[in-house]
Parts: sequence; C-alpha cells; structure tokens
Amino acid sequence: MPLSRNRHHQALVDKAQQYFPGGSNGNGPLSPEHGFVIASGQGAHVYDPEGRAWLDYLLGSGPMILGHGHPEVVEAVREQLDKGTTFFFLNDKAIELAEAIVEAMPCAEQVRYTSTGSEATFFALRLARAYRGRDKILKFEGGYHGSHDYAMMSTEGTPIRPYPQPRRGSAGIPKSLENEVLIAPFNDLEQTTAIIEAHHDELAAVIVEPFQRALTPVAGFLQGVRALTDKYGLPLIFDEVVTGFRFAYGGAQEHYGVTPDLASVGKIVGGGYPLAAVVGKKEFMAPFVTPDADGMVVGQVGTLNGNPIAAAAGLATLRVLRQPGSYERLHAVGQQVREQLTATLREHGVAGQVIGDGPIFQLIFNERDSVHTYRDTLDHDTDKNRIFHDALLQNGILKSASKGYISLVHSDEDLEETAQVFDKAMAEVAKASTGGQ
Repeated sequence: MPLSRNRHHQALVDKAQQYFPGGSNGNGPLSPEHGFVIASGQGAHVYDPEGRAWLDYLLGSGPMILGHGHPEVVEAVREQLDKGTTFFFLNDKAIELAEAIVEAMPCAEQVRYTSTGSEATFFALRLARAYRGRDKILKFEGGYHGSHDYAMMSTEGTPIRPYPQPRRGSAGIPKSLENEVLIAPFNDLEQTTAIIEAHHDELAAVIVEPFQRALTPVAGFLQGVRALTDKYGLPLIFDEVVTGFRFAYGGAQEHYGVTPDLASVGKIVGGGYPLAAVVGKKEFMAPFVTPDADGMVVGQVGTLNGNPIAAAAGLATLRVLRQPGSYERLHAVGQQVREQLTATLREHGVAGQVIGDGPIFQLIFNERDSVHTYRDTLDHDTDKNRIFHDALLQNGILKSASKGYISLVHSDEDLEETAQVFDKAMAEVAKASTGGQ
C-alpha cells in the first residue's frame, strides 16, 4: 500500500523525481510509491514534513549509533562551527581523532582520512597493490566494499559464477577489471584456502568484511584467513566501515580477536558527518610516503578529508561510546531484537532465519535451518520480504529491506513497540502465504 502524503510532502517527492535520477540520492532503499522525505530526527525517531514519526532502524545507513541530535555531538559541532568548517591543512580535531582511532583499533598505528567508506577501501587496496607490487585482489562473494570499480565485483544481487571468477556488479565497470579480482566464498575456509594457494603469487591483498553484510564468521574462518595471508605475505584488509566502533570500541578485530594489516573505517567514526579513514600498521601505510621502484608514492588527497566539523562530531561520538555499559547495551538490545523476530516467525508459522551479531539484525525468508554463506541467502523470498517491510513502514518503523541497526537510544518502550509491529507485519506475510485465508 503506498504511503499517504499531504500536498506539501507530495510536492517534495515530485521535485525529487524531477531533479534526481530515480528520485533519490543513490540506488535508494524505497520504491517511488513508498518514498518519503525526512524532515528531522531526534533520538531513535525520524519525522516527515507532516510530523509523522518513524522508529528508526536505518540510522542513516549506520552512522547514527547515538541516535539523532545527540546533545554531546550537537554541542561539539556548534563549538567547532564558530572556529571554522574546513582548512585543508591539519587541524587539532583531526589529530585528536586520529589519536583516538590508533588507541582503539588493534591494527591502527597510522591514519589517513577520506570522506567516504568507498574511498577508504579504494585507498586501502591501492596501498596494498603498491606494497606488494601486484595488481590482483581477492574479495568474498556478496561482500560490499563501496561503489568503486574494484569493490563492485560479485556483490549482492550479482549473478553467480564458479569460484574464483568475478562478475561486475555495475554498468560502466571495465570488463577487463574482471581479470584483476578473484572471488572466494565467505565462511568456506577450504575453498578459500585452495584459491589463495593457487594464486598467492598474483595477489596484492585479501579484503574482507569480518562480518559480511549480516553473516557472522563461523568459528575459525577469520583466523584461517589470517594464517593464510601471513603464510604467503599478503596484506589482510578488514573493511570495518560497518563494524568499526560498533561491535566493540576496537571494532570487529577486537570483537573477533583477529588483527588485520589494514582496515577501513567510516560511518560511526564521523559522528554522522562525511568522514572515513584508512588505518593500519606503519609498514603497510608506508607506500603513502615511500617511493616504489618507479619513484612513485600512493597518491591520496581530498578537499574535505579530516575536516574539523566531522572530526569534532566523531570525537564526541567516541567519547560517548567509551562510557561504561555502552557496548553491553548495544549487544543486549541486538540480541533481544533478534530473539523477538525469531519468535515472531515461529508464532506465525513463517519459514525464515534471523541472522546478525551485536547491534545488527537481518531477516532471511527461506526454508534453511541455518544461513552462513552468501549463496545460502539466494533463495530468500523477496515477495515475503517486501510484504514484511511494507508493513513495517505502514506501522511506523523505518528499516532497510536488508539489515537493521540498533542505537544506544532505542529504549525498552521502543523495543515493546517494535515487537508489536513485527507481529503485525509477520501476520501480513502469513496471510499472503495462505492466499489471504
């Protein structure tokens, strides 16, 4: 059922359709009939121009872990605004944030800022290619590392090919780039080992989301990949744009106990402002300043990289996350939501699995007993998923059609409301599954 909109709200949506391709800022999460404009956010809720509230499990696609308008972040940004917004040169807030990142993340000895997570993974891969003097990278099927050409290979929704053959995930990517990427199955250490052993001399690096989309690494998988990359001298890159400062203060590398050589961080680290970073051990960051055999260093610069507004917001966010009990609360609420959703599936007799870890959850509608690999998700019933998420939206919950994010400000009352809406939405799925009976 399309969302109702008043005249002013509809006019805004119409203008978006006129001025933006597809009516959104990107390949948007909502169809035109369900699209709406967010006018403001406060705490765990967002509001449209009509004043209607949605309980927010999208959280701006992840960065708003403290909720919207957190007073400490707002105050930090206001204070910095009076001092200046960007200088291109070094600034005190960027230096302080870099120090905080190095203190937090096990692999981080040095930091280079970017403005987006896509840029962070892009430059992590460029660093690794310069370090190794090789061109090929290995990534995992279904993993997402941003929208640049190397990253968008065998991404979610891309037709599968036999391992290790990649498939371009976007129009406009040179077909020749398929020769520079190898694909392995996440959570399958046996096949991953075979691919790396066969191609290690060609590889510049292995890049992985340690928690891929919403797939939790099986016991020993990340440790096995770390051992393989150590054996063959390959840089291991963790894409922690999603997991950094979310699963633990030291990210997924702290949470899962595996330390990479390089990592990308974003989302949370900018406190809701455009800031991300490549971080890593000095040895692997050296190509930024140490010329290669051709006398070249890794080129990397950006107008707004490390700008003090975003750095101030990031510092304030990290200060809140360091407070005792923050991560215990995030994990407890995430577990509660996953249990609520699992119980709702069972109560309505709908087949499916709830996956995730920490403050992230996702529902997969299929007949499997468990979901561990990307290919385990390919029989996900997208019709049921659409019905479920349409019902969430109609009943006041905003969430992407894939994973949901938990914030520190989702209250016990919010969780009670969430359980009630989950029940209503699953009832719609069950009704559709029985032909409306």
